[in-house]
Amino acid sequence: MRAILDRWRLALRAIVRSPLRSGLTIFGMLVAVTSVVTVDAIGAGGRNLVSRQIDSIGSNFIIVLPQPSTASGARAAQGSGMRLTEEDAGAILRQSSSVAAIAPALHAAVQIVIGDRNWSTQAFGTRLSILDVRNWPLDRGSPWSANDEATKSKVIVLGATVARKLFGSRDPVGQTARIGRYPYRVLGVLAVKGQSPFGSDQDDVVLLPSTSFRARILHTPPGFAGALMASATSSATIGRAVRQIDAVLRERHHVGRGFDPDFVIRTQQELAEIKDRISATLSLLMLFVAAVGLVVGGVGIMNVMLVSVTERTPEIGIQMAIGARERDIHAQFLVEAVVLACLGGSAGVVTAGGAVAGLGALLGWTVGVRPTAAAISVLVSAATGVAFGLVPARRAAKLDPIVALRRE
Repeated sequence: MRAILDRWRLALRAIVRSPLRSGLTIFGMLVAVTSVVTVDAIGAGGRNLVSRQIDSIGSNFIIVLPQPSTASGARAAQGSGMRLTEEDAGAILRQSSSVAAIAPALHAAVQIVIGDRNWSTQAFGTRLSILDVRNWPLDRGSPWSANDEATKSKVIVLGATVARKLFGSRDPVGQTARIGRYPYRVLGVLAVKGQSPFGSDQDDVVLLPSTSFRARILHTPPGFAGALMASATSSATIGRAVRQIDAVLRERHHVGRGFDPDFVIRTQQELAEIKDRISATLSLLMLFVAAVGLVVGGVGIMNVMLVSVTERTPEIGIQMAIGARERDIHAQFLVEAVVLACLGGSAGVVTAGGAVAGLGALLGWTVGVRPTAAAISVLVSAATGVAFGLVPARRAAKLDPIVALRRE
């Protein structure tokens, strides 16, 4: 133990004797570790942000969109060319054991007006089940009722962004807003969801009964649905729900197996898989940055240690003359390289903490240095010191004492 402490003491003394050279070496390792830890923290923050955005879409979300069948040959002849309907939604809910809820939806861009304020937004005509499908509670007020759907009532529920733009700090519940030439009573305000994975504001919406939407905003055939939004009973049953939906719609639309259907099904899992692929690419990029940075830092340590061996040749000769063995000299210089690397790695972690805090504030993300990444960075720095300190340490240990003592 005493021998080990002596080697650390000698290493620190050698570093202090050459502050400029040691400082430049430490700085090289600091830059490498800072870049690695910062990239890791920002990557983790980005992955968490995308995960939250995907989760905000809905609860085990599935969306069915109409898709025209191909226009040539037997493929086009097999499909009926039907669009999605509210009857499709009802059949899916009745016949699919893995579908917990489903909501048909129509949408259109509208201008909503209150007093002297107006705002362009997206209006969705849908059913009450949309709140369950999207896992979207109300922040205040209440949703419309089944009677409102049956009687085509002029009632709406506002997204948080629309409520803020039109009413500011006032409570919009019970107020009247105009869409086109029709006044609508505001029943409630949806809870904040934030940005979607596609970059759009999920809170910039207006919801209203599909019957009212079809009668006053977008005139469509009875029962027509632009899309069907569904939720599976659990994350484990999403695949089964997709197969059941596909089977029901193929039967209703008279599309045989092996032929292209007139609809397409997308799920939350597909977005998660895209996120995982992006995360894997970012991880590879981080490994490349880490490898390049550590190699550069390691080369700097090796060069400084080689210069140190040349400058301290007479000192090495004296140590050997009074009884120091090859392994003692080898260990002394190897410990010095490790100390330089560890100092640079530790300083890099501290610097990365400040950089990550600044970037987090700038981007508005919740990010932080992960303890695991910090610990691994310091350990890898030490390993880099060992790897690149071996050549200088071996050169110092193999010096001839007589030749070393004669060197001025």
